[in-house]
Amino acid sequence: MNYTIKENVIKEYVINKSKFIVCLIKLNKLDINNELNELKKNYKGANHYCYAYIFKNYEKCSDDGEPSGTAGIPILNVLKKNNLNNVLCVVVRYFGGIKLGAGGLVRAYSNTVSETIRESIIIENIEYKTLKLEFSYDSLKDIEYILRDFEIQKSFNEKINFKINIDSNKINEIINKINNINNDIKITKED
Repeated sequence: MNYTIKENVIKEYVINKSKFIVCLIKLNKLDINNELNELKKNYKGANHYCYAYIFKNYEKCSDDGEPSGTAGIPILNVLKKNNLNNVLCVVVRYFGGIKLGAGGLVRAYSNTVSETIRESIIIENIEYKTLKLEFSYDSLKDIEYILRDFEIQKSFNEKINFKINIDSNKINEIINKINNINNDIKITKED
């Protein structure tokens, strides 16, 4: 099972006069450059914008000029340890004049991200799939009954078209129920 954050969180920490601003961002799509550019506008003049993200189990990290392995990997490891997915974590650092050394940097990045996650609202990460249905009017009542708990986009023409977002863990169960109505229902799954 994996988790995500309910909403974006920003926390600020000062360690040996350096300011670390941890930004946890919930990702609905993979648009890292846009998120980084926004943060660079909001936090101008920072020395480093180190980050890590996990999106649909794809992961990447960057030290952004910090010594290799002292920022991006520690941030990524904290995300993994907390089973987070669809999350970008950017740590903006303003250098305060005191060098922390490699070990100090690893601790600073790891600890500030861990503390920010502890103070965040963590929720189960539910992946949704889109289900499209096309069917005749005589199946409407049965299909509406099966889908009564879902929000449905409906269009009525020669045939009826439904579009529903369904938890990917439940989609096969729903498809099986729909297929039991009759074989004249066209079902299409999308990611």
